[in-house]
Amino acid sequence: MLYTRQAYRSGALARGAARADRRLRAVNASPQPSPAAASLPLARLLNHAADAVQAVRAGQSLNVALANCPVAARPGAQALSFHALRWLGAAQVLRAQLAPKPPPPAVDALLLTALALLWPQAEAPYADHTLVDQAVDAARQRAKPSAAFVNAVLRRFLRERDALVAAALRDPVARFNHPRWWIARLKADWPEHWQAILDADNQHPPMTLRVNARRSDAPTYVARLQAQGIAATALGAQAVVLAQPCPVTQLPGFAQGEVSVQDAAAQRAAPLLIGATDRQPPDASGVVPQGELGPLGAARRGLGPGARVLDACAAPGGKTAHLLELAALDVLALDRDPARLSRVHETLARLGLAARSVAADAGDPAVWWDGRPFDAILLDAPCSAAGIVRRHPDVRWLRRPGDIAALAAAQARLLDALWPLLAPGGRLLYCTCSVFKAEGQDQIDAFLQRQPGAALAASPPSPGHLLPLPDNRAERPVHDNRAAADGFFYALLEKTT
Repeated sequence: MLYTRQAYRSGALARGAARADRRLRAVNASPQPSPAAASLPLARLLNHAADAVQAVRAGQSLNVALANCPVAARPGAQALSFHALRWLGAAQVLRAQLAPKPPPPAVDALLLTALALLWPQAEAPYADHTLVDQAVDAARQRAKPSAAFVNAVLRRFLRERDALVAAALRDPVARFNHPRWWIARLKADWPEHWQAILDADNQHPPMTLRVNARRSDAPTYVARLQAQGIAATALGAQAVVLAQPCPVTQLPGFAQGEVSVQDAAAQRAAPLLIGATDRQPPDASGVVPQGELGPLGAARRGLGPGARVLDACAAPGGKTAHLLELAALDVLALDRDPARLSRVHETLARLGLAARSVAADAGDPAVWWDGRPFDAILLDAPCSAAGIVRRHPDVRWLRRPGDIAALAAAQARLLDALWPLLAPGGRLLYCTCSVFKAEGQDQIDAFLQRQPGAALAASPPSPGHLLPLPDNRAERPVHDNRAAADGFFYALLEKTT
């Protein structure tokens, strides 16, 4: 049955918008949208989402594109654009079947957004004919002469859906919703897991918290959440996974710095670099108790109070804060972008922590280094973000095949520039949120060939590649994380001479 505009105004489509907004919160735990946002006309939201899709296809990040969207429309537009980008590969293949000659970019973006929202049916936030009716209204607003074309294409899809979908699924771009080159690279890097990785990229990520070790621990915080009706599970001393994402404003103690949002894979950085993963946090005076050495025993006591640590690419500050939560360190937070560095200050201020900071290029130490060696360096290097695609569905469409080699070259430059700054016996933790081996194991293998005084630390062992799968499978699995974490790579390097 066709929904009329009157039915929309009476609330039928508003319920669809609310469903879309709930899916948005499941993606990135956005603040609760206002009732006004949920009741905006779907045609208007489709146009804003299409603008975002068009911008991404032109090379602009989704965050920037959505920043140009009116505030009232942003939650709904973001929900729709997230969905559209997750299923953009299928939509592109379908559109090529339905209209081999591409329409103008603005019309094409709307058509792709609508097709992505119509298939797969299990994911569709609106009834078929509701979506088509509103997409045609959006086309009239967007490019009036194209309305009949959009109507014809979408209604033909509904009539011939089964045959069109069956034909589309023969194309890997439609089956996996990633660019062809991306699929080929994953297939080469992970011949046993590539399909599972691609499928995981299209799932909604969990919302994982990091409890401030100076204030509480995961089991205690889970009990607080449950007292407020929020189901959650502790994954260790600090990590907590929510059963359902929620706005941070609903988290007890968030504003007071008792908890932060950070994926479980990213939470491995600070304990690895510090060295004593089960050690007690600093007491009120800032002194780190040394009575518990964790699994490392007497072989290594970890970084002591006042150790000089460089966080070389610090923004937005999650790993910087985690280091300071676990130990009383002298941390220098570095980032080349002053605007992004301000986010580090905001993060630390909320948590009641402090670090020195400098806005500079980590790869040019002559500009900012004072000549005193660091006891430890964290290099969370710029990368393709191929391990966090489920949180950033635009990444796969923004990257180009040549980007990986360029990023790998930039990572090598940073490694070579920072290594001389490390004190003998010090450790450098290299990490990327990527599953591509060129940015992970291949990068470190090449570095070890260039640097005879560098070696992989034996204790704790480097996790290597962590895949965004339920058990975070790696070539050398060292951690059983039953809640699927993001894809990451970690290599802990020790300066032997």
